[in-house]
Amino acid sequence: MDNSDSPVDKADAGSSLALAGDKSLTMDERHLILQDAESSVLMPDVVYPDPAFKKSRRSCWASVSATTPPGASGRRLIPLYNVLWAELAGTKVVITYAAQPSKTSITPESWTGEVHASDDYPEDSHPESFMADLVSRAYGEARPQRRAYVLINPSSGPGGALRKWEQDVLPLLEAARMQMDVVMLTRGGEAAELAEKVDIDKYDTIMACSGDGTPHEVFNGLARRADARRALSKIAVSHIPCGSGNAMSCNLYGSHRPVFAALAIIKGVVTPLDLVSITQGDRRFVSFLSQAIGIIAESDLATEHLRWMGSARFNLGVFTRVFRRKCYPCDLAIKVEVGEKDGKDGVRAHYKRHASDASLEKAPAPSDDDELPGEWELASHDKIGTFYCGNMAYMAPDINFFSAAIASDGCMDMVSIDGDLWPLTALKTLMSVETGKFFDSPHVSYKKVSAYRIIPREQEEGYISIDGERVPFAPFQAEVHRALGRVISKRGCFEADGPANWDSVSVAERLHA
Repeated sequence: MDNSDSPVDKADAGSSLALAGDKSLTMDERHLILQDAESSVLMPDVVYPDPAFKKSRRSCWASVSATTPPGASGRRLIPLYNVLWAELAGTKVVITYAAQPSKTSITPESWTGEVHASDDYPEDSHPESFMADLVSRAYGEARPQRRAYVLINPSSGPGGALRKWEQDVLPLLEAARMQMDVVMLTRGGEAAELAEKVDIDKYDTIMACSGDGTPHEVFNGLARRADARRALSKIAVSHIPCGSGNAMSCNLYGSHRPVFAALAIIKGVVTPLDLVSITQGDRRFVSFLSQAIGIIAESDLATEHLRWMGSARFNLGVFTRVFRRKCYPCDLAIKVEVGEKDGKDGVRAHYKRHASDASLEKAPAPSDDDELPGEWELASHDKIGTFYCGNMAYMAPDINFFSAAIASDGCMDMVSIDGDLWPLTALKTLMSVETGKFFDSPHVSYKKVSAYRIIPREQEEGYISIDGERVPFAPFQAEVHRALGRVISKRGCFEADGPANWDSVSVAERLHA
């Protein structure tokens, strides 16, 4: 590059800023190139997607891995996604970015350069302008210097939330100049109380450093406010995964690693999220993740004493229960949107059509004692072994249970499996979640529903799981409130592959699903 005319050169490929000592900065559409004359060997800082997750086929995917330009000696190619901050401090240019010393860790690093005398720069191309443009392009639709209300739950999952926060997460957030107020939680229910009282104009996000239980409390605290609708749509909930399942982080950031989630929160976008209103007796609350009765619920809740095992406790629970061939009789009323008549191809078509839908709409939520609306379907089920309804795709790392789930399509994804299957068949069916074949299993019923009511029968005691939390074993009703909540996601969608072959649906997109 010829810098003889001016320290700043703008071309079709991007813009450049020449610095003293033959250093320079160059921006293109997706990268920042750090040219350091002192380096004779190229040492690129490369950030790969978390190895725990496969590359998504969703159109919203954008690779964050860095590559080395041919013959680019002495350069470091930094994805703009990884640029945390850029500023001019006196005569020094300081670039702070997220580097990856290993495939499972990210650390903030800085690069500095000295500007030429200010008279050497054209008025419209001053280093301050370059740095402001760099920050703007690095953050895109994301808000720089987000204001976060951080809630740390030290007892989540196997423990260690405080250590993960201090060692891994905090340095990255500070490098991005995020503004934070931090609270250490001391008891259950405290997060809901804090969310109910928080000044929603003071913060951009409530950040839960925890498992999925604390985000559940946060959503419900916001929902209990007198200005609940404004609060839920004003302040976004984010998640630093420190629990056992960490489903929220897996869906929104594509990772169960705290530092990967932190970077995604720094650079992520506010995204509408469906919330589910749960009515049980005289109690009403919201669910953001899932509701379960049967094997899934028991495998989660009945293994609480094994939290030290992390996510492995759930697998152990499943293995010990499928061999009993236990059924959970119930009466089930459903308002089906997709999947009753058009089958799983209809669900695929719905997924394809609604993948980018983010409109805001609120549905009513009647009591579970009300008479059923006419469009609901009521049936008795004597052989259900697994009843599982999801509002997100991943229920744990690599467990994409609800592959057709969309953040704000106004539907829950309902799965049911008979409990009288032969144990090996049942086990193979559940294990197919990890291979991506679960959706198409002939033993799996998969529907898109907007509401349901379930009434357990012939069982006085049992487990009902709402967002992984146990609730009384009694009838309840669930109904979607479309796009009522807000979260910070990596790209405005879930970081999960859709159902197999969703992008090749034909027959007029299954008659418009």
